[in-house]
Amino acid sequence: MSSSSQPQHVDAVRRFTRFYTKTLGVLHEGLLGSPFSLAESRVLYEIAHGEPTTAGALARELNLDQGYLSRILKGFDGRGLIARTPCETDGRQSVISLTEEGRGAFAAVNERSAKEVAAMLEPLPENDRTRLVEAMGVIETLLGERGDARQAPYILRPHEPGDIGWVVSRHGSLYAREYGWDDSFEAMVAEIAGGFLKTFDPAWERCWIAEKDGENVGCVFVVRQSEEVAKLRMLLVDPKARGLGIGRRLVEECIRFARARGYRRMTLWTNDILSAARELYRQAGFRLVETEPHRSFGHDLVGEYWALDL
Repeated sequence: MSSSSQPQHVDAVRRFTRFYTKTLGVLHEGLLGSPFSLAESRVLYEIAHGEPTTAGALARELNLDQGYLSRILKGFDGRGLIARTPCETDGRQSVISLTEEGRGAFAAVNERSAKEVAAMLEPLPENDRTRLVEAMGVIETLLGERGDARQAPYILRPHEPGDIGWVVSRHGSLYAREYGWDDSFEAMVAEIAGGFLKTFDPAWERCWIAEKDGENVGCVFVVRQSEEVAKLRMLLVDPKARGLGIGRRLVEECIRFARARGYRRMTLWTNDILSAARELYRQAGFRLVETEPHRSFGHDLVGEYWALDL
């Protein structure tokens, strides 16, 4: 046995592992009082955190036996938590993503987990919390994979109390900084967002919040315009999270939701200077149907109406 794996070191790590699993309650039949085991919750987390993936990629990422993972995914299928679509590059595999029910189930576990950890940290003085987090960072750095080329993870979840206020504030500050728009734009976003909360119909409408490292970094809304037409509104990705594919994923979720609800068409309104958003819409299949010069937010702009037949 090498000097780096002395018996006392092994015993110390095993002792810490026993303590840690007991403290977090991961030995219970259901993690955090949920209907999911630790392994099932981890698989849900991985699917929610990034691009739609395959079973093979999941097994490699989580270092799980293919047969064991297959049983977990079969259980998710039975509960309606995941959807499978043919893989464009390999017809032998299916791409796995969470359904609306799956995202709701994950959001509940994720929220409960955050509350449990917050309650665990609450009794500690601030300096002890800092020491704890730093120590965890050391463990992650020393035992984690080096040179990991994956992009930083993110999740998409339904809106929660406080999120809509963030949507309004972030739109106002970001568009003022990047485009020089005045506070009339923030007022417009506040009116739209407030109306969404007042009349929200979960059967026909949806808000997705993109979250990275516990921080909101993006959003998008689908609202009901008529029985056959859905409207995509207030797409935003924070600069700190751009380049991760979040904007494309948010648009795809809107389209998937609208199709599942039976809408025949999706529309949106944007402005010609928002080139990144316009390219996302074009790639998703939207087509420009009308332009309209207007004076808004302190600038002369060209408004654009886009549409997608579902």
